[in-house]
Amino acid sequence: MKKVQEKNSDPADSGLFISRELSWIDFNARVLDEAGCAANPVLERLKFIAIFSSNLDEFFMVRIAGLRQLVKMGQDLPDPAGNRPSEQLARMRKKLDRLLKRQHDCLMDEILPELGRRGVKLVRPADVAAPVRAELSSYFRGQVLPVLTPLAVDSAHPFPILNSGSIEIAVSMRPAGRSELVYAFVEVPELLPRFIEVPDNQPGRSFMLLEELIMDNLGTLFTGCGIEEYFPFRITRDMDFSVEDNDAEDLMQSIEKKLLQRRHREPIRIELIAGSRGPLVKWLAKEFRLDEQFWYFVRGPLHLKQFFELVGKARLPELLEPAWPPVMPPEFSEQSVFETISQYGSVLIAPPFHSFNPIIRFLEEAAEDPEVLAIKQTLYRVSGNSPVVRALRRAAENGKQVTVVVELKARFDEGNNIVWARLLEESGAHVVYGVAGLKVHCKALLVVRREDGGIRRYAHLATGNYNDKTAAIYTDMGIMTGDPDLCFDVANLFNVLTGYSSPPASWRKIAASPFDMRRRVSGLIEREIAHSTPERPGRIIAKMNSLSDEKIVRLLHKAADAGVEIDLIVRGICCYKPKPGQENARVTSIVDRYLEHTRLFYFENGGDPEFYLASADWMYRNLDRRVELLFPVEDERIREICLRLLEFQLADTDKGRHLLGSGVYTRPKLERYTDARSQYNSYRFLKALAEREKRRATGDALKVYTSPERPVPSFGDLSGDDAAEDESGE
Repeated sequence: MKKVQEKNSDPADSGLFISRELSWIDFNARVLDEAGCAANPVLERLKFIAIFSSNLDEFFMVRIAGLRQLVKMGQDLPDPAGNRPSEQLARMRKKLDRLLKRQHDCLMDEILPELGRRGVKLVRPADVAAPVRAELSSYFRGQVLPVLTPLAVDSAHPFPILNSGSIEIAVSMRPAGRSELVYAFVEVPELLPRFIEVPDNQPGRSFMLLEELIMDNLGTLFTGCGIEEYFPFRITRDMDFSVEDNDAEDLMQSIEKKLLQRRHREPIRIELIAGSRGPLVKWLAKEFRLDEQFWYFVRGPLHLKQFFELVGKARLPELLEPAWPPVMPPEFSEQSVFETISQYGSVLIAPPFHSFNPIIRFLEEAAEDPEVLAIKQTLYRVSGNSPVVRALRRAAENGKQVTVVVELKARFDEGNNIVWARLLEESGAHVVYGVAGLKVHCKALLVVRREDGGIRRYAHLATGNYNDKTAAIYTDMGIMTGDPDLCFDVANLFNVLTGYSSPPASWRKIAASPFDMRRRVSGLIEREIAHSTPERPGRIIAKMNSLSDEKIVRLLHKAADAGVEIDLIVRGICCYKPKPGQENARVTSIVDRYLEHTRLFYFENGGDPEFYLASADWMYRNLDRRVELLFPVEDERIREICLRLLEFQLADTDKGRHLLGSGVYTRPKLERYTDARSQYNSYRFLKALAEREKRRATGDALKVYTSPERPVPSFGDLSGDDAAEDESGE
């Protein structure tokens, strides 16, 4: 968390901006829209309920925590939209109250009743017959009680440090022979299943929440006490922290210390079930000393992120969307990855529509290939049992020179990355713990191989992490390439990251933050302004996760005023506020089954279009405080695919929301999907393309586009037998 705001903004043009935090809440509202969308199967709707809660937890832990710090420190300065942190906190509370009511109403009045009609019920102890309740109590004594640890609060037992995010049960009681109230806590263990199947022999399947089972058996925990009051609650702590990492030698120790301190950070939110307003609540309020602004009373269960568990336990695949099995990029066959790259020059990999397997194959082949001399890779977030890390360890054990830049400051993955860093070191890899003062967020892999013509480099550059789990749910794009200039740039980048090399005065093809990406991006926008005429306006299509950098927002407004046609496809935070009546600047946000994560940029360039992929959003942190990569897409075939995917997105009237000049997003109300759903169209297109190219040794399977107009998706080039086969396959 930065302790000061980045700059003071001129309030005179605050109408050009939307506050970052308020924009994020609007994004999470669009996630919640998917929970209420009748076109989504009911278990998909439940997933979005869980995603909304997961997103909100992190928002409280970082962003609300940060705003509170600014207010406490007296740094209550306006943001570019003219809103002070104190004002944002007040406005966010009103928005969040409305959203939380929508969330729980949707869960309790729509989703759970619909699941009940489909045979999946959520029951409470009072709902089940006495013999079943007794059987559940037996389960409690055998499987749950041994794990529980009641924590008393009195003169001999100080108020405990409660874990952030865990469900706690607060209890007040009177011990036998004593008149005064005593208090205790019971933590609901997250290692146990949250949803306990109820053996009631009724049609369908019934589940009971673990906290309900515990509360029904409190007498077993507190024998000899008269239970007066009890209820579940949940606290969220400030989890944001900064690390002084100028001393790289102590970086790991500093982060480990900060991780241990997290559970001691102050609470920033307390969640309770509506109706919990007795003396026990007053006692909690006195102990926590947290302003009522940060108390949230909700209808229904807490910790809805854990409802992902119910999605799996329901075992009703018909209540989920049909699977979209990942497609193998058509260039890959039985030949080695190195042969594939040599044959095609560059290969596009776009998970989750494409399989992530070629990237794993690339590393595994490099680990075993006797001609491979060195592997260099950046790691920001990886999975729990990462095949990427396993391949890197195998390469090191085989004597390759393996260098891995592990970013220890990846928020909420710090502990995992420390574990991976140590395992890699034990295998003989050289591990670099990021860069002092910066986060290494770029996604780059370089393999150095000895071949007949000498030493050759191969690279993979991408928009998403080397994480096989998130690759199944995040949309990303990356390129495997043997392009000598790109590989030369990547080699120089690793020299900068691992040594004392200065970045080159100019890269051959890439741009890199914090060195020159801001200048490159600004220059590309300025070029569209210079090229724009009334007869042939400039054209920008920019797809990213977030847009909040003040300078870039101002420059985009300048471009729009100059007549440049601008389409911004921004999934989450968008601080750009379209001017009322300005039809040439449009903002679209897409929320669908996959998390839109690709950063893809198109610049018309006076009729000679350029495409770029990047690891960076257009945010201050990405452009100035992180190591990021922007790299060109030069292969004509891949460029055409990129353009087609952008067209699908811009034409999406199913999942696309459009930002109005008022700062409000329009929302489609769907009872069923149409043929405009961009993620499905992207998957269908790439699948049909792969199937066609398997049957063709050569040939152009794509219609060539020279300039993106306001798009109308067409499957004209996929019509005929191929399209029919694809439809039947679904």
